[in-house]
Amino acid sequence: MRDLADAQAAAGHLVGIVCDSTTGGAYEEALFDTMKETLALGVHRTPMQRHIGLGDAASAWRTYKIIKELQPDVLHGHGAKGGAYARLFGSLLRVSRSRVARLYSPHGGSLHYDERTATGKLFFALEWAMASFTDYLLFVSDYERQAYRRKVGEPRVPNMLVYNGLREPEFDPVASHEGAADLLYIGMMRDLKGPDIFIDALARAEARTERTISAVMVGDGDDLPRYRTQVERLGLDDRIRFLAPMPARSAFALANLVVVPSRAEAMPYIVLETLAAGKPMIASAVGGIPEIFGTDSPALVRPEVEDVGEKMGEALADLEAYRQAMPDRSELRARFGTDVMAAEIEKAYFAALA
Repeated sequence: MRDLADAQAAAGHLVGIVCDSTTGGAYEEALFDTMKETLALGVHRTPMQRHIGLGDAASAWRTYKIIKELQPDVLHGHGAKGGAYARLFGSLLRVSRSRVARLYSPHGGSLHYDERTATGKLFFALEWAMASFTDYLLFVSDYERQAYRRKVGEPRVPNMLVYNGLREPEFDPVASHEGAADLLYIGMMRDLKGPDIFIDALARAEARTERTISAVMVGDGDDLPRYRTQVERLGLDDRIRFLAPMPARSAFALANLVVVPSRAEAMPYIVLETLAAGKPMIASAVGGIPEIFGTDSPALVRPEVEDVGEKMGEALADLEAYRQAMPDRSELRARFGTDVMAAEIEKAYFAALA
């Protein structure tokens, strides 16, 4: 979202962000502060619940008042909650004769639910109903588009696949510091992202290779204390360091091999950022990740301890040879540049306004 907003502002559009204030920490707050000078409509943070709950009425009212005051031409909602707000509030503004284009990017979220469960059926019924208040759907991966078709139904409005994009400086290579760790995990400390898999897989890789493996885990989240306990229980506290959130490129320099062991994803930026920086990596074959690597890439594994651990040992045995299996960075730039992403999304905005 930051890269998209910056690109839109650079193209001369008046851009603002309305988002949750209860998630993230000092690092995320600093990122928002750097954007305030470039976004004409500002950055507005207000409490929003991730899941449906009693606090939604108050949250929705606060968010609606912010949006009504901004009077945007386009409302682009990201994720299930953001998508609901953008489409509902855009429709309310239309009642007061404002012509607002209502766009929605699913970004995983509700699409991760099993369509056979009661919860999944409820969410997908809501998604189907919300299509009546949608002008355009933007999918960040073909995986998401196919999941929407399977779980919600064939889109009833215009839609487009637009991959996430990276800025040109993000394609500069990042070298590892002297004495860098073997492995890096970077991301939210929650089971969906697989930190527990990473820790257990490292222990398994050590046992298989009979060598000591060092790692850095960068991130924050409610489950962080549990992962610290897991590391201590396995006797790995002298080999695994936990560090607070930091810019991805700063973290890349701390290790030689990046591991993304997520159980579910849509189109994760961290995979694009890692490959653009020229770092070798291991990644789960979930969501849109195979669309980045290619389905036959040896870097892809199932998000299971045995598979991730075996791949860790294999890659560390000859890291330079393993690096050759990574996608070509010039091809990545052509597919996943911010300029490509912003131009395609701009087309969707004008199509929705028309």
